[in-house]
Amino acid sequence: MKYMLLINAAMDDETGPAGNGCTVEDWMAYDKAVKEAGIFVTGHSLADLVTATTVRVGPGGERTVTTDGPFAETREVLGGYYVIDVPDLDVALDWAARCPGSWGGGSVVVRPVAEF
Repeated sequence: MKYMLLINAAMDDETGPAGNGCTVEDWMAYDKAVKEAGIFVTGHSLADLVTATTVRVGPGGERTVTTDGPFAETREVLGGYYVIDVPDLDVALDWAARCPGSWGGGSVVVRPVAEF
């Protein structure tokens, strides 16, 4: 079964994403482990939040595009994701706990990928 691991970085009120104590080497080791385990489907790190563009469509079909956000009251920001193919949720949770994004105030949300 495929699961998406949504990697959320903790946010510092003044400086943006807070450091969670992991290094580039930690991420490289995790990435290598996921690939060597044969469970990697896809994954990407997202560009800085200031590059985001938001599109909303109103009830009348009018489109509004904003680039000066985000405006959501949140303490986390989505930084990237992995899609892994593992036997069950327990295995997906084990891989999420190994992810450096879950350290030091960050979190990894695990969601099954719906197959239609």
